[in-house]
Amino acid sequence: MCGIAGIVAVSGAPALMQGSVMKMMDAIRHRGPDGEGIWLDPARPVALGHRRLAIIDPEHGKQPMTTEDGRYTIVFNGAIYNYLELRRELIGRGHPLHHYSDTEVLLYAFREWGERCVDRLVGMFAFAIWDRVEQRLFCARDRIGIKPFYYHFDGQKLHFASEIKALFADGTLKAESNSDGLQDYLTFQFCLNEKTLFKGVQKLEPGYHLSAWYEGSQLKIKTYQYWDLQYDIDERHDERYFVDNLAALIEDSVRMHLRSDVPLGAHLSGGLDSSAVVCLASRMLGGEKLKTFTGAFHEGPQFDETGHAKAVSEFAGTDYNEIYIPGNELADLLPKLMHFMDEPLAGPGLIPQYYVSRLAGEQVKVVLGGQGGDELFVGYARYMAAYLEKCLSGAINETASQSRYAVSLGSIIPNLSLLKTYQPMLQGLWREGLFAPTDQRYFRLIDRSEGMSHLFNPDAFDKGYSPFESYQKIFNREGLHSLVNQMTYFDLKGSLPALLHVEDRTSMAASIESRVPLLDHRIVEFMATIPPNIKFAGGRMKHLFKESVRSAVPQSIFERKDKMGFPTPLTQWTKGVARDFVRDTLLSERARARGLYNVQSVEKALNSESEFGRVVWGLLCLELWHRNFIDGDMHSGGL
Repeated sequence: MCGIAGIVAVSGAPALMQGSVMKMMDAIRHRGPDGEGIWLDPARPVALGHRRLAIIDPEHGKQPMTTEDGRYTIVFNGAIYNYLELRRELIGRGHPLHHYSDTEVLLYAFREWGERCVDRLVGMFAFAIWDRVEQRLFCARDRIGIKPFYYHFDGQKLHFASEIKALFADGTLKAESNSDGLQDYLTFQFCLNEKTLFKGVQKLEPGYHLSAWYEGSQLKIKTYQYWDLQYDIDERHDERYFVDNLAALIEDSVRMHLRSDVPLGAHLSGGLDSSAVVCLASRMLGGEKLKTFTGAFHEGPQFDETGHAKAVSEFAGTDYNEIYIPGNELADLLPKLMHFMDEPLAGPGLIPQYYVSRLAGEQVKVVLGGQGGDELFVGYARYMAAYLEKCLSGAINETASQSRYAVSLGSIIPNLSLLKTYQPMLQGLWREGLFAPTDQRYFRLIDRSEGMSHLFNPDAFDKGYSPFESYQKIFNREGLHSLVNQMTYFDLKGSLPALLHVEDRTSMAASIESRVPLLDHRIVEFMATIPPNIKFAGGRMKHLFKESVRSAVPQSIFERKDKMGFPTPLTQWTKGVARDFVRDTLLSERARARGLYNVQSVEKALNSESEFGRVVWGLLCLELWHRNFIDGDMHSGGL
């Protein structure tokens, strides 16, 4: 796990290139405290930089790394879990691999298979390889988007880096807000596709390549999608087959994710996803005790799942560690977290996630987690809410039997108790638009602008852009077959990368590597082949996943009906210990002068926020982001 940076330019002196990349690497020093390196091409203005967090083969994995013949040089962020298998194959094909670094394996995999090397990788990655012979840069990001890659291209120079802040470090690019990205953020609390909140900064999307090359005196770039999830439904097998094969894939993924040459631990929330990973990992480690890390709050039992986490730890025989997160540090912490985040994304789970990462960083350098389970295995209550409406419509209009993968109203009734605590969500969903087209209905479930749009000056946005239309292109992609696939596919492309962004930044701020075994692309692809009427039979949330790990996890975890993700008592804080900080930030003269907010409406929102509301969170993060990046109040200090 590391940080990468680089420049490919039409012109530039070597000393200037080196100085620019050094500044970029300094901006992401936290990503790699174990070392740094810079490589310059002697014939072209090309510079590659790397900050290293040594995990695999710490002695021999230094970067940038160049092939023996001097042709290819790589900078790489991530982990290739099948590097041992690939290493044997590459040696068999005559490549001179001398050590056990996954970086060396990736470098020679590119030498052997070129751009198609990514098809053979099991892991998380963002990398760049410079070819001195063809004078071409090849970059790639992993299929799911676990590792980040950002770039800026002005026609004369390509900058790329693991974090956006590095792109501003040498002064080439000035931080300005992007109206389209801002509209995405207000709608979803993340940006869709290649957009970021910064004008001129793009993210390389998951499953994409980027190439840069010279044509005469010009520099050209091109992006290309090398992977997308295909829903080739397997009609030949029954539920037992899918459960058994899913179990085998999950076990193999956890086994590979345990490969490490440094101390390793795991996040443990007490929910099914992290509990399954912890229990499987502990079993595979044999006599070695896995260290687990849990976070909670003192503000009430609804914010404290340590009882469940301790039960799992006792069952699995782990070394249990916990931290209770204080609200009185919010004023000091949140501005710094916004600096590390680059962009405000997702919800207040960012806060406990950072504290738990910091706790883990005191003892280990690698942590496993259960991220992705809800999106892959159909675990969000909103999926059930959308299906309930779909089933009601089918029953009323007598159209349920017309759908190949229909879920009947009768079949989901036994599982509707899941929605007991989500009645306000249902009331909001059904207030208007009942039985409208499916894409509109799911959009209502994920659209956060309804509670925020009136808080902003409408003249601050470009009216030529529609977040809903961007959403539709993803949700209504051909070949998805059913509502459950449409919902989970959108979340795979939208909300999951945002959650992985948080995962990356909080772990990197603590200088540890975070691994997510459930997001092995082989598991993701396998889940896409399962018929929807088996995958979401009767609205049973995570049914196949539960069956696949049933023998590994304590029964009490299966019986839980109170799991709520990672709830944070933000509203209690913003009306209590952090009240002055929030009001001083959002109602300040500085915020008023920005011309972005309807300050009177903002003040009302501060007073009326519900217990798990996200309006104040979204506003607070956005204002702190403006201050840090747009206004230039850079919080460069560590956390």
